[in-house]
Amino acid sequence: MTSADEIAARLAKARADRTPIGSLSAEIDGFSLDAAYEVQRVLRLEARPLAGWKLGVTSRAKQAQVGVHEPVRGYLAAADALDLGEPLVVARHIQPRAEPEIVFIMGSDLAGPSVTSSAVLAATASVAVGIEVLDSRYQDYKFTMPDVVADNTSAGRYLVGSAVPAAGLDLRLIGVVLEHNGEVVATAAGAAALGHPAAAVAWLVRSLAVENKGLRAGDIVLSGGLTAAVPVRAGDVVTATADRLGSVELGCT
Repeated sequence: MTSADEIAARLAKARADRTPIGSLSAEIDGFSLDAAYEVQRVLRLEARPLAGWKLGVTSRAKQAQVGVHEPVRGYLAAADALDLGEPLVVARHIQPRAEPEIVFIMGSDLAGPSVTSSAVLAATASVAVGIEVLDSRYQDYKFTMPDVVADNTSAGRYLVGSAVPAAGLDLRLIGVVLEHNGEVVATAAGAAALGHPAAAVAWLVRSLAVENKGLRAGDIVLSGGLTAAVPVRAGDVVTATADRLGSVELGCT
């Protein structure tokens, strides 16, 4: 079977060359989620320093649609962060799409196989509205779950808005609006992420415990896309607005 190092090198080359590849699962017999996370670990070591972690497939409906029973996770490379006001250079990506997120900024370390949502909230310093820019390395976003895990859950770039204290916020009920070039294209609530964004982060911590890892103070966590992602082109403007969290705007050049 093709090694994790070889697969990671192919995905890294696809990203660097901005040229998509075909599904790995269609080519490699028995390509599993465990094998895919091993590929992701190889890529993660090459991407350091890290800024935190990200979640995917946090919608129960989406899980049922793709035949999985839990989310998937990836890492956030510090180099992939976009600063407020910094444009997304579309030509540096293959097929970028943007989606709104509720972002957690951790105030203390958190690890273990039994972490709950309440423990996540207690360890959270602040939250923010954010935009994740997805950019699959697979042709036309056609992939299986192992494929997308190996590709670091389609991570591209990410933008985090101004943080606000998490205390007193019911993140389930926070309404989110996604605008594309001034038009509302999607709305959602925080509950779209596994019923509660903190539940998604708790799953992440429990999953990381398998690797004897956890969250550290200062880590940022993208808790899962709350709406369908919208394709973006040069000249586009995407805005994500969340109740009590404010707005964040991404311009594309």
